[in-house]
Amino acid sequence: METIFIIVVGVLILLAVSDLVVGVSNDAVNFLNSAIGSKVASLKVILLIAAAGILIGATFSSGMMEVARKGIFYPGQFYFTEIMIVFLAVMLTDVILLDLFNTYGLPTSTTVSIVFELLGAAVGIAVIKIVKSTGDLSEMATYINSAKALAIISGILISVVISFSVGALVQYLSRLIFSFNYTKTLKYFGAIWGGIAISAITYFILIKGAKGSSLITDESLEWIKEHTGMILLMSFAGWTIVLQLLYWIFKLNILRLIVLVGTFALAMAFAGNDLVNFIGVPLAGIESFKDFVANGVDPDNFAMTSLAGKVKTPTIFLLIAGLIMVITLWLSKKAKSVVKTTLNLSDQDAVNERFESSAFARTLVRGSVNLNKSLSFIVPGTIKKGISKRFDSSYFTKKVKKETGVSFDLVRASVNLVVASILIALGTSLKLPLSTTYVTFMVAMGTSLADGAWDRESAVYRISGVITVIGGWFFTAISAFTLSLLIALLIYFTWYWGLFIMVFIALFVVYRTHALHQKRSKKDEEDTEFSSGSESSDIYETCSGTVSNLLIAASKSYSETSSGLTHEKRKTLKNALKKAGELNDAAKKLKKRIPKVFKELSDDAFEMGHHYAELIDYLREAMHNIGFIVSPAYKHIDNNHKPLTESQALALKELTAEIQDYINLIVSQISKADYKEEKKTIETSITICDLIVKARKKQLKLIKKEPGSTRTNALFLDLLNETKNLVLNLVNMYKSFRDFSEQYKRNGYKSLME
Repeated sequence: METIFIIVVGVLILLAVSDLVVGVSNDAVNFLNSAIGSKVASLKVILLIAAAGILIGATFSSGMMEVARKGIFYPGQFYFTEIMIVFLAVMLTDVILLDLFNTYGLPTSTTVSIVFELLGAAVGIAVIKIVKSTGDLSEMATYINSAKALAIISGILISVVISFSVGALVQYLSRLIFSFNYTKTLKYFGAIWGGIAISAITYFILIKGAKGSSLITDESLEWIKEHTGMILLMSFAGWTIVLQLLYWIFKLNILRLIVLVGTFALAMAFAGNDLVNFIGVPLAGIESFKDFVANGVDPDNFAMTSLAGKVKTPTIFLLIAGLIMVITLWLSKKAKSVVKTTLNLSDQDAVNERFESSAFARTLVRGSVNLNKSLSFIVPGTIKKGISKRFDSSYFTKKVKKETGVSFDLVRASVNLVVASILIALGTSLKLPLSTTYVTFMVAMGTSLADGAWDRESAVYRISGVITVIGGWFFTAISAFTLSLLIALLIYFTWYWGLFIMVFIALFVVYRTHALHQKRSKKDEEDTEFSSGSESSDIYETCSGTVSNLLIAASKSYSETSSGLTHEKRKTLKNALKKAGELNDAAKKLKKRIPKVFKELSDDAFEMGHHYAELIDYLREAMHNIGFIVSPAYKHIDNNHKPLTESQALALKELTAEIQDYINLIVSQISKADYKEEKKTIETSITICDLIVKARKKQLKLIKKEPGSTRTNALFLDLLNETKNLVLNLVNMYKSFRDFSEQYKRNGYKSLME
C-alpha cells in the first residue's frame, strides 16, 4: 500500500516543479511590468535584480504555507487517502489551468486558482463522505472552513478595488508634483519621494515580511517590533540625505533607483506571497506522508489532524523553489506574452490595440466624457489650466517615447512598484494570500487612468481589455473549482488508474499549449514583420520592406486560392483565407500609423509624406481585393458546389502566373528603389487587364451556349472582376511608391527626420 503513496508523493513533487514553471510564467508580469515598460535598465539587469528578490523572498514564505494545509478545509475531518486525492486534484488542475492562461498571454491569479482548487477538491471528497454517512449536506460546514474561504475571497475582491483606487490617487498626486517633464521638480522633491518610497518598502518588506521568514529568529523579530518607529524614521532620514547627496554629486536619477529597488521589492513580495500557491500543497502532501509512515496505520482510517498544527517549512525547500523560479524567469517565453498584454493596456501613447471595443466600454467612456463636461463648468478656469499643464504629455510623447520607445515614464513606473509592493507585503504580513496579479494589474490600470493614458483615442479598447482580463479571473475561479472537483472524484473512484490518466492528460495539455504558443509567437513575429518591415530607421527602407512582405504574401495567397479552387482543396483555401485576413489586418494597422509617420517627418518632407499616405491607401485596397477573391472561393468549395470548368481552370491558371510575375516585378523595383522598368510595369498591368477582359468575354459566350452551373459562373466572373481591381490598385500603389522614392531622393535622408 505504501508503494502507491510513494508514487503519489513523487507525482506531487513533479507537479510542484511544473507548477513553479507555469506559475512564474504567469506572475512574472507582476514585478517585471514597470521596469520593462519604462526601460529603466537593460533586460539582463532587470532580470538579475528580480532574481535576487525572488531568492530572498522565497525564504519569507514559510508562514504562508499554513493556508494550503488548513486555510480552506479542516484536515482533521479527512483521512490520509482522501487528503492525498485532494492535493493531487489541486496540483493537476493548477498546472493545466495556468498553462492555458499563459499560452493566451492573459494574466490570471495563482492565488484565486489555488483557493478555488482546494475548495473544489475538498467539497468533492466531502460530498462523498456525507453521502456515505448521513446524506445531510448541511454537514458541509464541518469539512469546509467556509468562513476562512470567504474571508480570503472577499479580501482578494476588495484588494482589486483598493489597488485601483490607491494606484490612481497616488499617481494623480505624483503627476501633479512632478509633471511629465520631471527633470526640474526632481531636484527639489526627488530625494524626499525616494526616501518615502524606499522607507515604505523597507517597512513592509523587511519588517512586516520578516515575520514569515525562516531565517530570522524570534528574538530579532521582537527587537524589530519594539523599534519599528525608530527604524522607519532613520530609514526615511537616511535615504533622503543619501539620495540628495548622490543627486548633487553624481547626478543620480533617483526615479531610476526607486524603480530598480521597487522591482527587487515586488519580486521579493511575489515570492513571499505566491510561493505557497506553487509548493504549499505538495509540501503539505509530503508532511502528510511522513506522518502516515511514522504511525503505520490504515490510510483509509488515518485522520490528518497533524496538518492542523504549525509546521515551519525547511529553508532548503524554499531556496530550491526560488531557484526554479529564477531559472524559469530567464527562460520562459510565455512570461513575455503575459507582460506584453499589461504593457499594451498601460501604454501612454497610441498602440496597436489588442482588444476590440465592447458595448460596456463604450457606454462607460460616453458617461465619463459627459460627466467630465459637466464638472468642467464647476472647476475654475485657472485651476483647470494649471492641472492641464501638469498633465501635458506632449514632451513625453514627442521626445522621451520617440527616443527610447518606453511605454510610460519613470514617475509612473515608481508609483506602480511602490504602491503594489506595499499592498502585497501588507497582505503577506496579515497572512492574507492576496492575489499579486490582481494587485499589480489593477495598480497599473489605476495609474494609467490617472496619467491620461486612457484618452478618448484608446479608452474603449483599454477598458475592454481590462474587462477581458477581469472576466478571465472569474473564469479562473469557476473552472478551478469545477475541474478540481471532477478530477478529485475521478481519482477517488478509479484511484491509480485515474491518477495515471490525469497525469497523461496534463502532460498532453502542456505539450499542446506549448505548440500553440509557438504558433502564436510565430504569427506575432509575422505581424511585426508585416507592420514594421526592416528594423532600419530609414523610412524608405522600412516602408519598402513592409510593402514587399505584404505583396509577396498576397501573391502566395492568390496562388493558393487558384490552386485550391481548381483542385477543390478546402484546406488550401482555408489557409489562404486565414492569410488574407492577416494581410488585411496588417494593412489596416499601417493605415492607422499614417498620422504617426507624418509627425516624425520634417516640414520639408511633406510631399513625400503625401505619397506615403497615398501608397498605403492603395495597398490597403489591394489587400481588400485579396480578401474578396479568397472568401467567395472558400465558401464555394466549403458548400460543395460544382468545380470550375476546364476552360475556367485554364484561364485562372494563366492569370495566376501573370499576377505572380507582375507582383515580383513590382517588389523587385521597390526593394532596390530602381524604377527603370517603370514603362514595362505599367504596360504589364494593361496587358493583364486586357487578358481579364478577354477571359470575361469568352466566359459570357460560353454561358450563352452552355449555361452550366450558375454559382460557378458567377464566382468566376466575380473573381475576374476583383483580380482586375487588384491589378489597378497595385499599379496605382506602384506609381505612388515611385513618387515617394523620388521625393525621398530629392530630400535626402538626413533632412527627413527631425
